[in-house]
Amino acid sequence: MLDWKIFALGSAFFAGLTAVLAKIGVKNISSNLATFIRTVVIIVFLGVIVFFRREWKNPFLVDRRSLIFLALSAITTGLSWLCYFRALQSGPASLVAPIDKLSLVFAVVLSLLFLGERLTGFQWLGIGLITAGTIIAILK
Repeated sequence: MLDWKIFALGSAFFAGLTAVLAKIGVKNISSNLATFIRTVVIIVFLGVIVFFRREWKNPFLVDRRSLIFLALSAITTGLSWLCYFRALQSGPASLVAPIDKLSLVFAVVLSLLFLGERLTGFQWLGIGLITAGTIIAILK
């Protein structure tokens, strides 16, 4: 089985590619319509993957806690996408993307507060450098 770090790197690469493709795609339409189109494509794409991998399960048979937290995650994802596409519509991708990637810092802080995770000194340094790098990248 592939290591989680490979998938994390793939996620970062595709998120970076997303910024460029979305900036081009949102140029002549509303950011909300762009987000809707993206969501429909994702639903179809993932539906095909789940079908061919024979992973379909009735979502209403999934345990209630998982379903609630996945629904909340979906809502926050939607809100993130709406904000992201709106920012891309009027801002340069080279500046929107670094600010968007502060999500990493937010995720770490929230995981510390709500999941009880802990960081080493080097990990704190890395989070600090990411924050500083974002600030430097967006300075004019």
